[in-house]
Amino acid sequence: MELNDGNLQTLTEYLQKTLSPDPAVRRPAEKFLESVEGNQNYPILLLTLLEKSQDEVIRVCAAVTFKNYIKRNWRIVEDEPNKISDPDRTAIKANIVNLMLTSPEQIQKQLSDAISILGREDFPQKWPDLLTEMVNRFQSGDFHIINGVLRTAHSLFKRYRHEFKSNELWSEIKLVLDTFAQPLTELFKATIDLCQTHATDVNALKVLFSSLTLISKLFYSLNFQDLPEFFEDNMETWMTHFHNLLTLDNKLLQTEDEEEAGLLELLKSQICDNAALYAQKYDEEFQPYLPRFVTAIWNLLVTTGQEVKYDLLVSNAIQFLASVCERPHYKHLFEDQNVLTSICEKVIVPNMEFRSADEEAFEDNAEEYIIRDLEGSDIDTRRRAACDLVRGLCKFFEGPVTGIFSGYVSSMLTEYAKNPGVNWKHKDAAIYLVTSLASKAQTQKHGITQANELVNLCEFFVNHILVDLKSPSVNEFPVLKADAIKYVMTFRSQLPKEQLLEAVPLLVAHLQAESIVQHTYAAHALERLFTMRGANNATLITPAEMAPFTEQLLNNLFKALAIPGSSENEYMMKAIMRSFSLLQEAIVPYIPTLIGQLTHKLLLVSKNPSKPHFNHYLFESLCLSIRITCKANRDTVGSFEEALFPVFTEILQNDVQEFVPYVFQVMSLLLEIHTSSIPSSYMALFPHLLQPVLWERTGNIPPLVRLLQAYLEKGATTIASTAADKIPGLLGVFQKLIASKANDHQGFYLLNSIVEHMPPMFGMVVEKIIIPEVQKVSGQVEKKICAVGITKILTECPAMMDTEYTKLWTPLLQALIGLFELPEDDSIPDDEHFIDIEDTPGYQTAFSQLAFAGKKEHDPIGDAVNNPKILLAQSLHKLSTACPGRVPSMLSTSLPAEALQFLQGYLQAATVQLV
Repeated sequence: MELNDGNLQTLTEYLQKTLSPDPAVRRPAEKFLESVEGNQNYPILLLTLLEKSQDEVIRVCAAVTFKNYIKRNWRIVEDEPNKISDPDRTAIKANIVNLMLTSPEQIQKQLSDAISILGREDFPQKWPDLLTEMVNRFQSGDFHIINGVLRTAHSLFKRYRHEFKSNELWSEIKLVLDTFAQPLTELFKATIDLCQTHATDVNALKVLFSSLTLISKLFYSLNFQDLPEFFEDNMETWMTHFHNLLTLDNKLLQTEDEEEAGLLELLKSQICDNAALYAQKYDEEFQPYLPRFVTAIWNLLVTTGQEVKYDLLVSNAIQFLASVCERPHYKHLFEDQNVLTSICEKVIVPNMEFRSADEEAFEDNAEEYIIRDLEGSDIDTRRRAACDLVRGLCKFFEGPVTGIFSGYVSSMLTEYAKNPGVNWKHKDAAIYLVTSLASKAQTQKHGITQANELVNLCEFFVNHILVDLKSPSVNEFPVLKADAIKYVMTFRSQLPKEQLLEAVPLLVAHLQAESIVQHTYAAHALERLFTMRGANNATLITPAEMAPFTEQLLNNLFKALAIPGSSENEYMMKAIMRSFSLLQEAIVPYIPTLIGQLTHKLLLVSKNPSKPHFNHYLFESLCLSIRITCKANRDTVGSFEEALFPVFTEILQNDVQEFVPYVFQVMSLLLEIHTSSIPSSYMALFPHLLQPVLWERTGNIPPLVRLLQAYLEKGATTIASTAADKIPGLLGVFQKLIASKANDHQGFYLLNSIVEHMPPMFGMVVEKIIIPEVQKVSGQVEKKICAVGITKILTECPAMMDTEYTKLWTPLLQALIGLFELPEDDSIPDDEHFIDIEDTPGYQTAFSQLAFAGKKEHDPIGDAVNNPKILLAQSLHKLSTACPGRVPSMLSTSLPAEALQFLQGYLQAATVQLV
């Protein structure tokens, strides 16, 4: 693509169309952009547009498209096309930093993300001057540019927080520290001075506090792996300023908004994180500064309001206390009973309350609420932080803390009992407190695995949880119902089986609740209970125990998918999948109805796939329906094909990329169930499966190979007679696969099926692969395996003597003698010569093979064959005895004299003759 106005105009038009809400306009535009993204200059055209277009919307759209293009294509992956040319890569790296720093903030953020993707792949080796270029911009004095640099540095360095330790990582961090730590510290001090200079200028303060927050985030990333010498030497500077900022209260920066955190809150939250990091990891060095931080953060906690905008600040402040109280070093700070009582009363209990903002999220933003509460992304919520603080305190003070909270729980439940309609939030807080107190260790698979022995979980379940589960109206007090369900789910490994069995029908009933959170929790709880193991590794809850509730369970699960807001509820679909898996043949009577509902759901979601987990469980449920029903009666496979093929056809025709690999897997399953030949509906599809475009997507390869294997297994003769012209295409697929290191094993799976199920292919493999290539085999054991295998083909395979394969007999014998006597063919493909060891994927510089630690080579044939040459002579003797005269005549007519001479030597050594 040339860099000209015509192409810029075309690109503008297509970008405009990608913003259309109409899929008929949007999808072709997205396809066009995808088709040209391999062209040289495409990314440069995008950068030109985002810099020079007059239309602000197009500039932002070009920035987002560029970032996503970089995300998909910058990393060079073996066996996949490299869509970005070297000149484009060089031009992008030469211009992007400057472009990012001079762009408006919305575009700056997109380009900053793009730089962090480039940096992750190319920095520092292939982009050594990136940091210097960025640090030089600190001198500009323009905080729009400085914040751009800081934002980019943050997105580049934040991966240090979760990378595994390695020499490569250490040397990169050292390079960053050598270049960046000093200028960052100078900038930190200068920015704080500027805050005092501009103390009354609200606009200047907003920019400066944004800078301070980004600087604090960078401090966290650069200190995460280990305490750098530079920061240890400059701890006084950093900690003094951090402490001053924590205690600062500037009226100009306070916001009226109750929801959105202001700059002051964001900065203080990050400083709490930084202090917690030092308290946890570098407690010895941090000890002189700790008392003043504890005091400052405690004051923050007792003076900060309940508004949502303070949630991050409060949760980070509580997390700081939690990390401090767990360390033996600081145990003495919390030993006083009055201190513990004060923490419980002023910090923990107030932050466990269910606020009106939580209630709003529960009712109006259920998905977000569930992600926070169930999936543990509530790391920034007050409740989670308070819960972590309880656990931290229990480490050294379990008895006193349990005693203090038991009193709170009792009084909360008493308040609730006085007037449940008004005081239901007291019970919610009580349940949360009990859960926090009782939970010592937890896993995703088993829930709570270790509990506080001072809390009687079964008694609490009977007295306070069952009541809510058994309530005649499932829609009354939805929050308490959700709490009760979550209690069963959380303590499922602690509660006895009879209590779990008592809960199952109640949970089934709660699937009908109008509240999305409530029926989602019920589905999730059932799914978790169904995975629990009992005696002999069987499921704890058996299909027989579920028999009385099976119909209601299936009905309620499918009905819940019709409740507004739950049409693509992944927990519901996972519960359907798990129920099918648990109940097995008990679901067969319901399948005719359910398969229609599943198919209809598949048709709907295929129009716009947006929930990957939901879609996965939907296909899993379809597979279970097929397997279980066809196991009972194979003939039902036709009715499944009837139901599914119209939807599958639509998915394949519309090329719904997310679903195509799933469709191939389900089709393989259906085809493998057939006992007779391949139905015509499958044969019509066969030629399309060999189209190269399908094999370009790596996600299609394993399911396509399996599907072709199913075709070969069930209908090799049909393919040979009605689609013989497609056999070269089949071999073409094999060749494409074995040319790739990532997919060569898939190629051999396919070849195995071809050889096993298509007789004419055997000759082709012998002629085109074994005879010309066997000379390249290296290694004693590998050569021995080939020699024994070829000997068996020559002497124990009757087809080699009396069919069209006979013409291959002598060339194959000659190739075997060549394997024994000729030097190894070690010529290598042209392109492999230029591969540098350092560039080979998978090669780690940290590994060097030790000669004396070598792994002993495994010989699968072992002592059964000591000398393959003797085995060949003995086997030929045996063959010639079975058909006298044949072997000598075949040898004398077509085996070269030199090879014949070698063979005579083998026969003499084995003391046998040919007859």
